[in-house]
Amino acid sequence: MTMSRKNARETLYKLVFEYLFTKELNEQTEELLLLDASLSDDDKEYIRGCYNGIAEHFDQLTNDIVKYTTGYSSVDRLVKGDLTAMLISAYELAYCPEIPASVSISEAVELVKQFSTSKSSGFVNGVLASINKEVREHGENH
Repeated sequence: MTMSRKNARETLYKLVFEYLFTKELNEQTEELLLLDASLSDDDKEYIRGCYNGIAEHFDQLTNDIVKYTTGYSSVDRLVKGDLTAMLISAYELAYCPEIPASVSISEAVELVKQFSTSKSSGFVNGVLASINKEVREHGENH
């Protein structure tokens, strides 16, 4: 994975985090963040595709996440920073077969280490490992 893809994931993280509060795609924020000179055209395509895909499949993705979060009956109770990283990875696991599951999960863990709480990494890793297992067993590309 390139450093550029890491930057792309961080940009996507910011967009999805905002989406959690508004439940609307924000084209102004998207265009502003995509002005980052370090992002390649492939990175921008990745960001746009995932951002739109997460919004389109939001209910399914959040249901998948809540299913594996012991003690959380609602997605609204999850720490927003954790949920953001899990949404990105859950989307990649289900809809981006070109991204290795281990890379997607590892990057989600790195995002929560950077943007959420220090205790979140084990929790996020466990939830995503369970989602990955389900996706692999059922070939779930919804």
